Amino acid sequence: MVTISLCMIVKNEEENLPKCLDSLKDIVDEMIIVDTGSTDKTKDIAASYGAKVFDFAWTGDFSEARNFSFSKASCDYIYSADADEELDADNQKRFRDLKEKDLEELGIDIVQMYYCNQLEYRTVYNFDRELRPKLFRRVRPFTWEDPIHEQVVLEPVVVNSDIEIIHRPKENHAGRDLESFRKAINNGRRLSKRLHSMYARELFMAGSDEDFLKAKEFFEGSTLDTLRDLDEIKEASCVLAHIAVLQNDPHSLLKYSLKDAISEMSSEMCYELGDYYFGRGDIDEAIVWYYNAAYECSSIIDAKKSGSFPRLALAKCYKKLGNDEQALDYEREASELEE
Repeated sequence: MVTISLCMIVKNEEENLPKCLDSLKDIVDEMIIVDTGSTDKTKDIAASYGAKVFDFAWTGDFSEARNFSFSKASCDYIYSADADEELDADNQKRFRDLKEKDLEELGIDIVQMYYCNQLEYRTVYNFDRELRPKLFRRVRPFTWEDPIHEQVVLEPVVVNSDIEIIHRPKENHAGRDLESFRKAINNGRRLSKRLHSMYARELFMAGSDEDFLKAKEFFEGSTLDTLRDLDEIKEASCVLAHIAVLQNDPHSLLKYSLKDAISEMSSEMCYELGDYYFGRGDIDEAIVWYYNAAYECSSIIDAKKSGSFPRLALAKCYKKLGNDEQALDYEREASELEE
């Protein structure tokens, strides 16, 4: 049986933390709780579970805090959790069964688990259940492979488990996350392709008009950055098209919709064009673009822009035209997609 260190970073989680730790206390062998500035009873609650509690001055960088928590672990494997996660009885048993296996002998470096209930708050995820790396081998040995032309094994051994982690967020963290994006950019950090995509997703799923406007300069730079690939340019163009609609700027809307149209047009861009024409009172043209968003194109950022959103927009258009029966059909279809 392997040993497991629970590693967490927390701040003001007195409401969530007991449920999380109750679901893990009989599974993990060590609890490492890194507090980034709580003003409530979070640290006292963690200590009551026997956790080793460390203070970490918040830098605005989640990776720094998580690396610090990992550095304090001493067991064979590290389980990384957030305070708003928990395991029900069935999945606690699955985790204990996993722990009974000789993961080290099997050479397993990372175990992925299903992260569930993600869509209660619209953040950066389009799926309600998806695999995420959650359990990590603390010390990874390097071994050689192949009888000739031997080389060190570089890729980690990753396996998927059937464990489901229930995510129960109490609030939407979009404001905090978007501010972190802006801070990183203002500090001169270059966003990776992954973070570039997540910034665009966060804006579309949870950003305010002000958040979009604050992102304008960054995404304008992305469209001119020769090191950004087509996917990133299309993401940036969708963000900038939305800003163009907000600012009633048809020149920019045309400019960025054409950049998206270099390859197959995205549902996000069609939806923005629909919004633009609807705002101008051209309902027939709005219908064309909302229809394309729903049925002819695919999403690249926000799955709802090819799902329920354009169908609800079509319903709105047909109500404007006095066709309540057609509007009701689209509303039903949107509702079915949300189930």
